[in-house]
Amino acid sequence: MSERVDIGGGVKVACTVSGDGPPLVLMHGAEGSHRMFDAIVPHLAAHFTTIAYDQRDCGESENPVAESTLADLADDAHALMRSLGHAKAHVYGSSFGGRVAQMLAHRHAQAIERLVLGSTWPLPQALEALNPEGVMRIQSLRANLPESAEALAELFLPKAFLETRAELKQIFRNAQPQSERSLRRFRTVADHPPFEPSAIALPTLVLFGEIDRVVPPRVTEAMARTMPNAEPVLLRGVGHAGALQAPDVIAAHIRRFCLASHAHTEGGAT
Repeated sequence: MSERVDIGGGVKVACTVSGDGPPLVLMHGAEGSHRMFDAIVPHLAAHFTTIAYDQRDCGESENPVAESTLADLADDAHALMRSLGHAKAHVYGSSFGGRVAQMLAHRHAQAIERLVLGSTWPLPQALEALNPEGVMRIQSLRANLPESAEALAELFLPKAFLETRAELKQIFRNAQPQSERSLRRFRTVADHPPFEPSAIALPTLVLFGEIDRVVPPRVTEAMARTMPNAEPVLLRGVGHAGALQAPDVIAAHIRRFCLASHAHTEGGAT
């Protein structure tokens, strides 16, 4: 069940906390909500206390009618962790959520145990410059919703997968029309702060889909290669929305990578 946590400054964050174990914060993409993690949480909740939440101007969260930046979103995540009683947590950010996670690592590195980035790109760069054809295609299809919903869905998820999960196309058909809130979110997503991934020294797992048409795998892999303590992992046959398409595979990588830190801690204590 979702709850709203008042983190101050007029921001009430909608979140769902599940499971038991070390805390794991889940950060959704640009136009998503914490519901994008519904399929992966059951694969994680036996090992982690999962914290899936809605960012500002998304889902069921409430916030002031004002512009926000990636720094604001990172500070929100940190405040949410502290409000829930966690000084430190593992963090998994997917797509734009990976950019929020990067910003959290720059601003509050001490609050992150291990970092997992999925299908994302470096903070200083615009996706339009890294994948111009893909971004133009997305914008064109969004302008023609709901008629273009199926074609838009196929940019985020493989066509063969969608044939077995046709209900996922409804996510795109239900996309909200332009509103003051959605336009504010669009401007937040366009924020490109000058912080390089190479400055993130945290142990980091970087996941990227082999057939990602939104953030090409070469982009995410190249970013990982600049990070001093990153492990890049190619997900065969996976598109952009990996948490929807391959939740079991991604959860297995998260468990392997994040639980290793607790095994080392316990080993050192005995």
